[in-house]
Amino acid sequence: MNILDEIVEQRKKDIKEKSVTLGFVIPEKRTRAVSPFIPKGKKGVILEIKRASPSKGDIAPDLDTDSTAKAYARAGTSAISVLTEEHYFKGKLEDLKKACAAVDEYASKHGTKPPAILRKDFLLSADEVEIACRCGADAVLLIARILDTKTIVEMAKKCQELGITALIELRLEEDLKKLSEVVKNVSTDFIVCGVNARDLKNFSIDLLTPTALMQEIKAIAGQDTRVVFESGIRTPKAAYFAGSLGFSAMLLGEAAAKNPDQAGKLVSAFVESKETLNAKEWNRYAQRLQEKHKEGSSRPFVKICGITNEKDAVKAASLGADFLGFIFWEKSPRKINPSDLPQIVESLKKAGLREKVRLVGVIVETDTSDAEKAFAAIKDGNLDFIQLHGTDCYSSFTKKEIPHYAVVNIASEENLSKIDEIRQEGEPRILIDARVGNQIGGTGERIADLLVEKVSQKTKLWLAGGISPENVSQIIDKFKPELIDVASGVEATPGKKDFSKLEALFKKIKNL
Repeated sequence: MNILDEIVEQRKKDIKEKSVTLGFVIPEKRTRAVSPFIPKGKKGVILEIKRASPSKGDIAPDLDTDSTAKAYARAGTSAISVLTEEHYFKGKLEDLKKACAAVDEYASKHGTKPPAILRKDFLLSADEVEIACRCGADAVLLIARILDTKTIVEMAKKCQELGITALIELRLEEDLKKLSEVVKNVSTDFIVCGVNARDLKNFSIDLLTPTALMQEIKAIAGQDTRVVFESGIRTPKAAYFAGSLGFSAMLLGEAAAKNPDQAGKLVSAFVESKETLNAKEWNRYAQRLQEKHKEGSSRPFVKICGITNEKDAVKAASLGADFLGFIFWEKSPRKINPSDLPQIVESLKKAGLREKVRLVGVIVETDTSDAEKAFAAIKDGNLDFIQLHGTDCYSSFTKKEIPHYAVVNIASEENLSKIDEIRQEGEPRILIDARVGNQIGGTGERIADLLVEKVSQKTKLWLAGGISPENVSQIIDKFKPELIDVASGVEATPGKKDFSKLEALFKKIKNL
């Protein structure tokens, strides 16, 4: 039984023993006005009152609901989410009532409108929606994954009847079918959709899961549908990234609960964010991931790196490469002549391959003429991503609006902490490559299997280092990488590809 199933079973047991009131005294009727939950056309943030979670244990066990709710109101949050599940999150219905009273008091004292209050829990019936409303909630969380279609429609209809909002959390294809039925029965004025970056089965986080589903949600419920990015954000940089992807709101849990006084920085970063080229490329990548999932394909994306000429580029792309890498670094034997890149791109266009492949400029330092040429190629449309490959390349990179991803070179377990640091800044993918002395890339060496496994437990695996036609099947079978990056394994000489090796590589991949 996964943790989500466990929580739901405990919920059913609690309701059977204590009824939907969970043993608390519930007001006979609602006494406060309804505050709009994430109004259309406005970006907002939902800060969370949360003491613990199954994945983190105690987060803020001594959290005071009254003072925290007021701190969040002071930070300018649009809404406050109150965890009312007692066994795994150490919340209770009293927290909901206290939060409502606190924001009303704050608003009255300062002449402002109170933030909306969301009851976040594992609700299972329309009766629980009514309980939440009577306690003052302006919105309730409905987790599509744990509700059948009939029940979620009934619960959303109850929200509309009461004048509060249903925040419908979606993640799976079945969830989208349930949403389709909800919008047939309930006005979207009373519906906000949320996608959790955290998988509630195992509590792993993928920042691209919400963006992968956003367009599908809007296709079902309308382009003006409000979509919330839920979980996984801890820093202002990550908050800015989430905002740049096009979400109406962001829900912040642990980062806000641990540091209520710092919540304002997270709110500002999200609200002030704008769409960037970086966001557009990651949205595009997320959509491709979703397409692969629907196709039932388990084939990893393939990047062929160290391309220096037209023939190699066209051959790799025609065989099925998803990314082509061009190295912008003087010291590399695989360095491309930047003046050759426009002609390579033109050849890909003539072959009808340009839209099928993303082109990556690999840089090792950010303040060189090579790097500037790579940045210019992004502007000209001749590159789509920058790969930040040097030891300090990511930390010195300031042009975060440019599509990019970082590389972490792995030689020992000590290097794994760098992955955590970069992920906290909102980078959705990180390529890992082998570290051999001071050599940067193209080593032909593999990362130790144990270290690869540890990385795959942290994040979706983008893997480079020592991959060849001889071992690619074994690597894919063992580690299930999302992307593999191959350079020296398909070369005749550095900078020149061996077509027979390329063909062998793709044949092995397609036969898996």
